[in-house]
Amino acid sequence: MIFRNADVVLGREVVRADIRTESGRIAEIAESIQADGESIDCTGLTVFPGLIDIHVHLRDPGYEQKEDIFSGSRAAVKGGFTQICCMPNTNPVIDNKVVAAYIKARAAEADLCKIHPIGAITKGQKGEELSAIGGMKAAGVVALSEDGKSVRNSKLMANAMLYASDFGLKCLCHCEDAALTEGCSVHEGTYSTLTGLKGSIRAAEDIMIARDICLSESLGIPVHICHVSTYSGVKLIREAKARGVKVTAETCPHYFTLTDAAIATFDTNTKVNPPLREERDRLAIIEGLKDGTIDCIVTDHAPHHEDDKNVEYDLAAFGISGLETSFALSYTALVGRGGCRKRGAGDFTLPDLSEKMSANPARILGLEGGEIAVGAPADLTIADLAQEWTIRPAEFVSRGKNTPFAGRKVFGKIRYTVVDGKIKYPFPALGGAGTDGGARK
Repeated sequence: MIFRNADVVLGREVVRADIRTESGRIAEIAESIQADGESIDCTGLTVFPGLIDIHVHLRDPGYEQKEDIFSGSRAAVKGGFTQICCMPNTNPVIDNKVVAAYIKARAAEADLCKIHPIGAITKGQKGEELSAIGGMKAAGVVALSEDGKSVRNSKLMANAMLYASDFGLKCLCHCEDAALTEGCSVHEGTYSTLTGLKGSIRAAEDIMIARDICLSESLGIPVHICHVSTYSGVKLIREAKARGVKVTAETCPHYFTLTDAAIATFDTNTKVNPPLREERDRLAIIEGLKDGTIDCIVTDHAPHHEDDKNVEYDLAAFGISGLETSFALSYTALVGRGGCRKRGAGDFTLPDLSEKMSANPARILGLEGGEIAVGAPADLTIADLAQEWTIRPAEFVSRGKNTPFAGRKVFGKIRYTVVDGKIKYPFPALGGAGTDGGARK
């Protein structure tokens, strides 16, 4: 297959080129490719390395009323993601090779995006005993996490990092001191006072960020900090990187597009963990993305059944369904309509966005992909950056319709998602590839 006349994000450049794929790999990149075969005219479209999300909740097994691997895979490719990594807080927990193998098998059946399971750090996520790390690694897990909670016991966490490192895995750390967040729904500040909702302080996140940085520094073992939301957390990570600590970090679109002012509506779709913070935090997150302190953008895709959100705020579940909105929100907020092709003072460019959503996620977890290069997997995300569209939860293919962005206008519409050289979005059932994009020949 040949993708013609596209603006292609190649490393730190955006160039006009054709891309030819063969046997699931990128076979040729050139200004004009003269070859026979099926082709798609991508005039006016931008081709990114396939997007990679290393922080997704697929809810399968155990909570399929919220999401399953099939619906989550559909949401992923509709959002432009060619690879996703699913968190272990399922039922049963992904703490052994059997559950990890189940996820890999279901992903193969879905045959849409590539799905990599993340194993639990401790058995049952109870924080008492390490999971069977070697068996899970053999079954295909790409990292370990206790997502949804921190490992409170620092000695156990240190051992987890050591054992994970022995198997070539990293620990992805949800940083939360549970003693400081018990019973809390939002960030403690002006809006928690106005709404009467119980808030948690930044220190609840920062204490555990600092703890895990200290462990990484003392052990000389890499660690990854999940969904950073505080200005002080960004500062801790920036300072740690400056002194050579092997720490990487991620954030989510809702932390650089929203503040805790959104909770004033009492819309339970604004309830996330960690909570939405203040404007100084939002600006610090953006600055952290620009200067490299924060390495990647993830969704923390957390789909819920409507019954989990259609309750009082304090009783509602935490989380946002984010796979179908992440790219457009990130592009609109960080780059802007039309895109910035060259780096300028303070600009966030298309290559920067690609780095945060493709290259760095692949690098952090050692995944193949994240670049457009001859010989690389033919994983491509093709978007119309000029198209404005409105986020409508009713149109989500995810079972989770829970989003605080309903009605928001954004730029950047996914036209094609290509995995191993095969078009996985648009779905054939919706009219076939080419229905929602450029001309297919």
